[in-house]
Amino acid sequence: MDPLADHCLNLTRRHFLQRGTTAGLGAAALTSLLNSSLLQAAGRAENNGPGYRPGEAGPAHFAPRAKRVIYLFLSGAPSQVDTFDYKPTLEKLDGQNLPDSIRGGQRLTGMTSGQKSFPAAKSFSRFRQCGQSGQWISDLLPHHQKIADDLCIIKSMYTEAINHDPAITFFQTGHQQPGRPSLGAWASYGLGSTNANLPAFVVLLDKNSDNQAQPTYSRLWGSGFLPSDHQGVKLRAIGDPVLYLKDPTGAALKDRREMLDALAELNQQRLAQVGDPEIATRIAQYEMAYRMQISVPELTDFSNEPAATFKLYGEDARTPGTHAANCLLARRLAERDVRFIQLYHRGWDHHSNIPGRHPKLAREVDQGSAALVQDLRERGMLDDTLVIWGGEFGRTVYKQGGGNNYGRDHHPRCFSIWMAGGGVKPGISYGQTDDWCYNIVDKPSKGVHIHDLNATILHLLGIDHERLTYRFQGRHYRLTDVHGRVVKGILA
Repeated sequence: MDPLADHCLNLTRRHFLQRGTTAGLGAAALTSLLNSSLLQAAGRAENNGPGYRPGEAGPAHFAPRAKRVIYLFLSGAPSQVDTFDYKPTLEKLDGQNLPDSIRGGQRLTGMTSGQKSFPAAKSFSRFRQCGQSGQWISDLLPHHQKIADDLCIIKSMYTEAINHDPAITFFQTGHQQPGRPSLGAWASYGLGSTNANLPAFVVLLDKNSDNQAQPTYSRLWGSGFLPSDHQGVKLRAIGDPVLYLKDPTGAALKDRREMLDALAELNQQRLAQVGDPEIATRIAQYEMAYRMQISVPELTDFSNEPAATFKLYGEDARTPGTHAANCLLARRLAERDVRFIQLYHRGWDHHSNIPGRHPKLAREVDQGSAALVQDLRERGMLDDTLVIWGGEFGRTVYKQGGGNNYGRDHHPRCFSIWMAGGGVKPGISYGQTDDWCYNIVDKPSKGVHIHDLNATILHLLGIDHERLTYRFQGRHYRLTDVHGRVVKGILA
């Protein structure tokens, strides 16, 4: 390229302001730009309390109950009617049309809005009382029945979204529209990492056997407008756990180290020139990738796990990418103090043949999920590890379609999730729905909203959800927007 043309291409408004006749004004403006990352760090220090230093784990607002979170997300939405919300009254109501007074003019999806009737369908699975707590759990989840006394089952969850993508996005980011930081990214931003060799936020995707599974998108674990080093790092089940984890064949590790040192020097020079905080992020991520070359292969090697581990989690745990294997990997990540571990299991969107399809997916997740809780408890880690299990909304009590091949439509008005460990009361059911399993009848709170759940998760991590903010495009954002309350009734 012609040297003059190259020079012109590299001229920026910042260069003009620095070197032009208004050098004083330009220098002042440039100082503001260069200090934007420092201002953000100062703002984060103010939000997180005194003593915070950029690049280090931020101190909590108050003593945390949980050091880490393992979030088991069942994309597609399991049916609360057939898993955790036992309704013996449906034995008598089975087949009866859902009264208009119960439905209350609720918005329906296009899949059932044309139905002329809405016949209620009792659970196709038997329920039984389990443990000393006597919690009712479906026979779809026999391994969950064994950990009933560890579970806090929230039956009064509700959301605003009625379709999958906005509902999942809402659950994971606190907003129905894409672009906001995920819950894991907020946790990473607020508290940082206590393991220098692994990311603070790790994502695991389960293999799926349902050919109608909803897709998942990387934005669900993205950092949004937060610095990009807070986004989730996905570990793959096939091939290298992380792309480009290995150096080219024959390359010496010292050569990699020398290359990174030279690259860091160049990036430091560029950072000094333009002050873009993303350059500092890039430097840090190169270093993290180098350390992960050593730590990740050891993390994902299950050969040192005893036979008792695979008896607990099931033989599926020997197959990378299964839910059981990812639950075992989540425990290993938790042992290494990874801050936020997100698992996704897809395929629960059953608009037809729910009696045939739900049991299949339940078998895929039941033993691994329950084993994770039991394993953490036996290792003394459940007290400071918060485990969450649930989908983006519930399923309707009424049938979609007819006969024995019926399905259940989306139902945002009430559904169930469970939490365990990390400062949550064990062996309780929280919240109540009506006899039709259609509306929440709690008083005075009238249920647990998504913002309430996220506020409670942050609270258990020692974070005040109203104080953890990030300034972006002229306003302070937070995970719970301007909403949310801590659900004190589930706190131990």
